[in-house]
Amino acid sequence: MTLRFLRRSIADQRTGLVLLLVLLVVVFGSMIPTFFSERFVVFPLLRDVATLTVVGLAQLAVLSIGHLNIAVGRMAAFGAMFMGLAYEQWHLPLYVGLVIGVAAGAAIGALTGLIITSSGVNSFVVTLAMDFALLGFVSLVYSELTTSAAFTTKPAGMQELRTFSLADVCVGPVCGTGAIPQLAIFAVLAMLAVGYLYSRARTGREMLMVGSNAVAAELSGIPVHRRIVGAHALSGGLAALAGFMLAVTSGSFTATIGSEFMLPSFLGPVLGGTLLTGGAVSIIGTFLGTTLTQVIRQGLTMLGASVQSLSISLGIILLAALSLDRVRQVVTERKAVRR
Repeated sequence: MTLRFLRRSIADQRTGLVLLLVLLVVVFGSMIPTFFSERFVVFPLLRDVATLTVVGLAQLAVLSIGHLNIAVGRMAAFGAMFMGLAYEQWHLPLYVGLVIGVAAGAAIGALTGLIITSSGVNSFVVTLAMDFALLGFVSLVYSELTTSAAFTTKPAGMQELRTFSLADVCVGPVCGTGAIPQLAIFAVLAMLAVGYLYSRARTGREMLMVGSNAVAAELSGIPVHRRIVGAHALSGGLAALAGFMLAVTSGSFTATIGSEFMLPSFLGPVLGGTLLTGGAVSIIGTFLGTTLTQVIRQGLTMLGASVQSLSISLGIILLAALSLDRVRQVVTERKAVRR
């Protein structure tokens, strides 16, 4: 009954996000007519939403087991660094470099998980230490191998991926819309893969069981340590994918890629219904939560809000989301006690 209540609560939260999102779009659109500009507002907005949705999924992967990944931004920079090396130093094609970078992100994530399981230290502490270590390492590599602190080689297809929309994808006389960037395809594929993992695959279900109760999961025969390492590897791989998407958007691979990922990585999943304590995730909710925060950011920016005001607004949103998460947890516990 508790699980049923939790699912209903997450579904209700997603419905509330949709209604709030529609309301905000209508309000901002009525106040700022250019808010609906396909090329200058909607296209870049959805491109940012796609990137930050993948960032949210990277955090969601470790939240599912009740952990945190403070190093999600640095892991994005680490994976992107290998992509930049692949393009500039090794002269590899676009998608070969992408695979190498995602593999590097998954490897550093797996290493983080191994440190957590072998040492028994809290994930917050380990990922915070990893954040500092990667900051120094990535900066050192860029300073040694580049003259402008960036890998600027653009492999074939990168510029098109940055600027092309689904309007450039045609099947006969039928083409897509110019409002949706081709880069959003990566976010959709990531959502489908992560959604399948947690809803259909045994590994994903076991990760959720670890998040609900690690001791009970171990007593049930679930390889808890392997699932923890797997969740962190998934987080690192998704972070690297987000780093690639951001590098495509900016046009180069730099050491600062991912430096702004920390807050969005929590906003999307927590607003969408993913529990900080583990055991429940929402992929669609992560997308909706990310979209909501980006619509608020875009609308306030177009209304002339300062950077400080944007930071305050997003901080308040996160605080509200964390409060809602705690309320939902308390209600779920009380339901369990009553039954």
